[in-house]
Order: sequence, then structure tokens, then C-alpha cells
Amino acid sequence: MTRGDQRERDRQRAQARRPAAKGRDDGLTPEQRRERDAKALQEKAARKAAQAAGGACAKGGKNTGKK
Repeated sequence: MTRGDQRERDRQRAQARRPAAKGRDDGLTPEQRRERDAKALQEKAARKAAQAAGGACAKGGKNTGKK
């Protein structure tokens, strides 16, 4: 046991480096969280559908017409 309090200091340093737990500190109820997540998914799907409908040629960029 020659390390003394080195282990304790290492634990403290490791804990300080760990990111703070984000978890459920947003103050929302589960129902509110579900609504927020559903809205975000709907917006994401709408953006993806708009991109697919409007930018079919611009997606890959491989069809340049050169041979």
C-alpha cells in the first residue's frame, strides 16, 4: 500500500472528467417528452421527404454527364 491517497485522487479526477448526466433533468413529464420527441421525428421526416422530392439529382452528385 505505497500509493497512499493516489487512488482517491485518481477517482476524483476521473469523476470530474466525466460529463454531467443529462438524463431527465429537462423538467418534462413523460407525456410532454413523448410529444416533443414525436414532433421532432415528424419534422425530420418532413425534411427528408422534401429533400427526396426536390433534390433527386443533387443527392449523389455522381451523374455529371462527363465520360
